[in-house]
Amino acid sequence: MSTGEKFVTSKLSRGVLFLGGLAVSLAAAAYPDKAVTWIVPFPPGGGTDISARTVAAKLAEKWKQSVVIENRAGAAGIIGADAVSKARPDGYTLLIVNVGITSINPDLYPKLPYDPDTAFTPISLLCELPFVLMASPSFPPNSVQELIAYAKANPNKVTFASSGQGGSPHLTAEIFQIATGTRLTHVPYKGGGPAMTDLMAGHVDLLFASVLEGSGHIKAGKLKGLAVTHAQRSPALPDVPTLAETGVKNAESGSWIALLAPRGTPQPTLDKVAADIREVVQQADVREKLIAQGAVPRASTPAELQRLIEADRARYGRIIRDKGLKAE
Repeated sequence: MSTGEKFVTSKLSRGVLFLGGLAVSLAAAAYPDKAVTWIVPFPPGGGTDISARTVAAKLAEKWKQSVVIENRAGAAGIIGADAVSKARPDGYTLLIVNVGITSINPDLYPKLPYDPDTAFTPISLLCELPFVLMASPSFPPNSVQELIAYAKANPNKVTFASSGQGGSPHLTAEIFQIATGTRLTHVPYKGGGPAMTDLMAGHVDLLFASVLEGSGHIKAGKLKGLAVTHAQRSPALPDVPTLAETGVKNAESGSWIALLAPRGTPQPTLDKVAADIREVVQQADVREKLIAQGAVPRASTPAELQRLIEADRARYGRIIRDKGLKAE
């Protein structure tokens, strides 16, 4: 090939690359030009679903396009996540996740139908979901310090419920035991609803659950709220102290809700969605709704979300391995 031919070929290659990049940028600028689907891999009505719908409704107003919530529940979120991992990476099928899908399932399940390290790319947090430590009304201790003293005097006799083996409520209780030097007995249930029912009936002593799930029962006097697991008190439960305020250090835990895309989604589209979520989550009416649900509004950049996923996976993965936990 002559020097002139090489020059022309080089110019053509650069032109193709430029046009390709321009096409991606124009597509991102026009995004979305049709309905966007958010897969929520849990049943409707739970904390993850409700908070996702709050943000999606506001984004639909901004985009002047529908944001459709599609619930694909089953297998601890794996069914819905698998569907999105196989979706076209164009920004029109996205995945709502919580800490369990990204940072617990990869260590709890020996095999997933997708590679959790390569199937998705992060977009943004929507909010954090602090947990609250609740006690049955018949449980003698009325504070965290009384609980710790009681548990140490009665090792393995204090029971705590959870929504299932290896879920974030279970692992939060394991973190609490490590931080306090207590030994409690785990009673797993098939879901948070039955666990809450048995707690109110006094069949189990304790339960960590989201503020959204527990605040109404605490306010109604059906349960005792001992502490929240967040760094700050929850506006939904202003009289309930944080674990740190009760003297328990390094025990913050809970869940969060975020948005992921199939790997290969154009970066300009990811950046646009992340920026729009940040704008929406900062709006007063959205913040008020999320706070009323027991959530803490918090958006992020894709890089910040990736760091959070990795940090939580390291933390929870260590507990799963040390305890030899397996999915039921």
